[in-house]
Amino acid sequence: MDIVKDLLKGDRKALARAISMVDNEDLQSKEIIKEIFPYTGKAFIIGITGPPGSGKSSLINRLVYVMRKEDLKIGIIAVDPTSPFTGGSILGDRIRMQEHNSDKNVFIRSMSTRGSLGGISNATRGVVHLLDAFGKDIVIIETVGVGQSEVDIAKNADTTILVLTPLSGDSVQVLKAGIMEIPDIVVINKADLPGAGISQTDINIMLDFKNKRTWRPPVVQTITLNDVGTQKLWEEIKKHRRFLEKDDYLAKLRAERHQKDVLLFMENIIKTKIWNTIMGTAMFEEMITKINNKEIDPLSAAQEILNSIDLTNHE
Repeated sequence: MDIVKDLLKGDRKALARAISMVDNEDLQSKEIIKEIFPYTGKAFIIGITGPPGSGKSSLINRLVYVMRKEDLKIGIIAVDPTSPFTGGSILGDRIRMQEHNSDKNVFIRSMSTRGSLGGISNATRGVVHLLDAFGKDIVIIETVGVGQSEVDIAKNADTTILVLTPLSGDSVQVLKAGIMEIPDIVVINKADLPGAGISQTDINIMLDFKNKRTWRPPVVQTITLNDVGTQKLWEEIKKHRRFLEKDDYLAKLRAERHQKDVLLFMENIIKTKIWNTIMGTAMFEEMITKINNKEIDPLSAAQEILNSIDLTNHE
């Protein structure tokens, strides 16, 4: 495909078009991913999550400056939650990073979750592949921390960063929820606010209590307004990358990710096939009627419907 050839040559317009096609689930998007996939696997993926208002976008904005000093090419995906009522999303993170719009080596794209419970849609995974094949050294995924999204982003990133603020209610909830087992690095942003030291102590205690991994997540204080701690955070990211690359652990991590991706896509294919096959059919309506009349339970109805479908035919 011409769009793939242009993308691999470094054409930003081709990249933007390809991302739009993948994001909109265009009929050609599967072919695009298929063609570019052999060129992926070189970019290092950083996931950044945390509650709204913790300053993730501003932190990324500062991080990009530090990374660009090392002449690294950066791709940023800012994921905003989709409204369950309108299907829309705010997609406002690009506004906070617009300082980098003139930098041809920084590409920023806002995306919605499209209703994905974990905050990362299948389209987001595809866009990561596109930025990787395009030649980006670092791909940053930013998502709003709303519970399950921290888990999801941890499955899709090489290094996961959790951004919190001092003594906030969100921080307390995070500590209670056991989220501390997920991040590779914890950032206390807006550390000029009261309670930063107390928050860091509490988080360190929780990390020592919960952490069962060989990697002990560091806790970094940052103040994006004054660009304090950003360089320290970048050094910790590089330290974690060196840790992952030791003994080919990074390769094993990505192999596990590919395995989970295959299972996820299989699940989505089967769900779509079942939906397209049974919705609106007399059998389905009959089963719903039987459930309403207490003649059959939902689990038994689902089993009967599945027994009537040929799941081996994916056409």
